Amino acid sequence: MTAIITFLAVAGANFVFIGLKAFQQRNVIHDNYGLVVLTSNAMAFFEVYVVYTIAKHGVDAWLVLALGLGGGTGCLAAMLLHKKFVLRKDSTR
Repeated sequence: MTAIITFLAVAGANFVFIGLKAFQQRNVIHDNYGLVVLTSNAMAFFEVYVVYTIAKHGVDAWLVLALGLGGGTGCLAAMLLHKKFVLRKDSTR
């Protein structure tokens, strides 16, 4: 049971981490200077958790699957959210 919770936690953390990376990339591309530092600090928090979890538990196929699924879906979510909320605000300039 503990392994399942670990995999879910690391998948969730990687969802947010990779989502923030994608969001940050879109911030840079679209010159959203105000969001860059805040996003970088949030990225640091989740990256440390993911790296810590890998160091603590080692690497296995389930952990890699959890990281891949979490990261892929997080990236897709960030792309959609940035397009819907941030770009919409930018177009009113």
